[in-house]
Amino acid sequence: MLRLFVSRHGQTIWNTQKRMQGWKDSPLTDLGIRNAIELGNRLNQVEFQGVYSSPLRRTVDTADLIIRGRQIPIVTDENLREMNMGDWEGQVQEDIKKEDPELFHKFWNKPHLYIPESGEAFIDVQRRALLAIERIQREQHSGNVLVVTHTIVIKSLLAYYKQIGIENLWDPPFIHDTSLTLIEVDHNGSQIVFEGDSTHRSIPNEKVTK
Repeated sequence: MLRLFVSRHGQTIWNTQKRMQGWKDSPLTDLGIRNAIELGNRLNQVEFQGVYSSPLRRTVDTADLIIRGRQIPIVTDENLREMNMGDWEGQVQEDIKKEDPELFHKFWNKPHLYIPESGEAFIDVQRRALLAIERIQREQHSGNVLVVTHTIVIKSLLAYYKQIGIENLWDPPFIHDTSLTLIEVDHNGSQIVFEGDSTHRSIPNEKVTK
């Protein structure tokens, strides 16, 4: 059996500013660092056969904090990147809402209808996220694998494993920074053991951006 421990990166500066990050990046905050360390403590007794991460600095740094002290290479995969937000990247959400209210509404409330002029649609992210999982399954046939990625990638994978459409992608739970999802996969199929668990985090949940 392959056990996928899937985590979102730690809180970043742009998260606190409610900016869209996408393929752009910003450093982890002190809280993001602390939560990543706490997740590492939580997973201290789990022996990982592999660690995979989005190549963006916020995810690689988070993965490094989670496995600190362990001699496990972090394998980066472009397909684990966050959604490409196109022209929205780096912009504050409230500004986007004012400038393009209809598309902004679709992004958060009707994701299956979100078709941007630049960047990716949600289905694009799901397709490449599944390619990343296929790669992991080829390279790691069994055991425990840590995957550090982003909100929409995680939500896309959960929608696939739950067999629900993109229109329901934003259904609860919210994927908080460093939250943990466990998915078990074997020849009989797959099951989500738990999703978006953040009991290790230092502060109560608060909604932030990707």
